[in-house]
Amino acid sequence: MKEVQQFLGKAWTDFQRCFAESLESDIPLLDKANQYLLGHGGKKLRPLFTLLIAKALRGDCNERVVRCAAASELLHTATLMHDDVADNAPTRRGVPTMMTVYSPTTAVLLGDYWLSKAMDLIIDHPDKRVLHVFSKCLADLASGEMLQLEKAEKADTTEDDYRRIIYCKTTSLFEACMVSAACSVEASEKEIERCRIYAWHIGQAFQMRDDMLDYSPELSIGKPTGQDILEKKITLPLFGLFEKAPRSVVREVRRRMKNPDAELVSDVFAWVRQYDAMSYAREKLDAEIRQAVEVLAAFPASPSRDYLEKMAGMIAIRTV
Repeated sequence: MKEVQQFLGKAWTDFQRCFAESLESDIPLLDKANQYLLGHGGKKLRPLFTLLIAKALRGDCNERVVRCAAASELLHTATLMHDDVADNAPTRRGVPTMMTVYSPTTAVLLGDYWLSKAMDLIIDHPDKRVLHVFSKCLADLASGEMLQLEKAEKADTTEDDYRRIIYCKTTSLFEACMVSAACSVEASEKEIERCRIYAWHIGQAFQMRDDMLDYSPELSIGKPTGQDILEKKITLPLFGLFEKAPRSVVREVRRRMKNPDAELVSDVFAWVRQYDAMSYAREKLDAEIRQAVEVLAAFPASPSRDYLEKMAGMIAIRTV
């Protein structure tokens, strides 16, 4: 990640400046809370993809691209704060969440503030497709959460449902940041569509890998495993189990998913190993990565394109 940031150089510095300046406030509590989040930020993958896409298309990042990159990180962080309140999560990646440090009310309000700042950065963009793709993303995020809640209660999630949920909750923001970058450098319709397709496969793969890590207690990923089962979420490893295990096991898992507990987590992990369910998940993940890389072939050869391919490969690393 540091290597990519160094490659981006001034574009990355400009993003950091824009991101920090957008959060400046003369309200002490708001400023203190913002500083806490800035000090415990994540990998900032979405801004990296935003800037790389622009450089891959036109060789440089203008101020519009920088603002889209900052907006993508603001929106992403805002949704995480809201998710933490909805999930009553005390920590995220081993760090106390905003609702823990302050209160659920503060976390919700701060999430709203970051959302508004994200939209502020793009509201005057001359290409109205940028505002549309970000507003669509906000609607997708909410509808994806609602669909996931509905399916969790019924315990009847299909793989099509799953793909729709992860599109709404994860892929839509990757799509927004990369399509907005392409629009910001006045890319052609074909180029914009290539960016959208690349973003689609990257977003799907990213969430699939995250879901697979939840079934990998042997890896140190900074958060407890088995949470998806306890939250009644049927994700890719379970679909692998449904594909490979006897019907009797599938029926039992489906039945017990309506009232999951620690024993079910233990049993499912054992079945996943017994029937090699992760190989099914790996095949699906690898297919998404392969399709993302294939799209890049239509981009001009450049270090930026190489880094986009490496970023895809990073998701595909066989740690699961």
